[in-house]
Amino acid sequence: MAIVAALVVVPLGLLFLLSGLVVNLIQATCFVMIRPFSKNLYRKINRVVAELLWLQLVWLVDWWAGVKVHLYADSETYKSLGKEHALVICNHRSDIDWLVGWILAQRSGCLGSTIAVMKKSSKFLPVIGWSMWFAEYLFLERNWAKDENTLKLGLQRFRDFPRPFWLALFVEGTRFTPTKLLAAQEYAASQGLPTPRNVLIPRTKGFVSAVSTMHSFVPAIYDVTVAIPKDQPSPTMLKILKGQSSVVHVHMKRHSMNDLPRTDDGVAQWCREKFVAKDALLDEHIAEGTFGDELRPLGRPIKSLLILQMVCIVVNMERSRILNSGTTTGHSSHARLYSIFSV
Repeated sequence: MAIVAALVVVPLGLLFLLSGLVVNLIQATCFVMIRPFSKNLYRKINRVVAELLWLQLVWLVDWWAGVKVHLYADSETYKSLGKEHALVICNHRSDIDWLVGWILAQRSGCLGSTIAVMKKSSKFLPVIGWSMWFAEYLFLERNWAKDENTLKLGLQRFRDFPRPFWLALFVEGTRFTPTKLLAAQEYAASQGLPTPRNVLIPRTKGFVSAVSTMHSFVPAIYDVTVAIPKDQPSPTMLKILKGQSSVVHVHMKRHSMNDLPRTDDGVAQWCREKFVAKDALLDEHIAEGTFGDELRPLGRPIKSLLILQMVCIVVNMERSRILNSGTTTGHSSHARLYSIFSV
């Protein structure tokens, strides 16, 4: 199975790299030629172009690994998805949490206008990091003295965003591990806080700043809780590349921004209370294996499959053109490169 996976994933990885560089070039051209004159037009174009690239990663989860994402949400939350700006807060369990978020955004029709707050080093990653930079993701250094102004200015830019967007913020600040949980429990004991069992203690400064800055133009906060059923393997990026399936349960709850407290201390306390509730919700999930009876249909749209097929066709057409255009050394070397994608 590992050999079969490699025979498929390696060519597709090269395909992603090649198509991603093309997307980056289009994004850079639009950034230079269009954005100075029309930021809205640039954003509309970039939304479509970025989605073409990101759908290839959605395809990995949906069609290659066959990971199933089950969404649990009340009717108000479910009907609101994709129809409004939202600040998304989520527990951070694995290295594919962002991909789960992309799947939910794609199902809601706003994948191309999904934004996240990420560590600064991410923007230097070839293809995907560059694409995120052009898509206006926010990159922080994890030093509040340096990041506070960067975050506020970055969030202000979305005031005139032309389409509904989701801004994802992992307020725990880092991925959940047993070692980090132990440190969080020791800190909670020293501060007289509720002892966490399934989440880390949220770092509220970024959340407070986001709420303060976006309160006037973002109507909702989506409180997202991700869990893996006990009888399912925990999905990771490596397992997905190997084609290993799993099931992910996601609970979403919409909160109106107007219902939050008006003071910074009140907003920080609201965030901490939501993570205490999230911890209890995860306890229930561990015991019951479900988030309840509010399961909502997500399906598995074929859009990502069609996009991948389209990219393969375009690459193979270019390969055929190169093969037929001559036999010079340069052309031959390019033909050998493109032949990789003939799978």
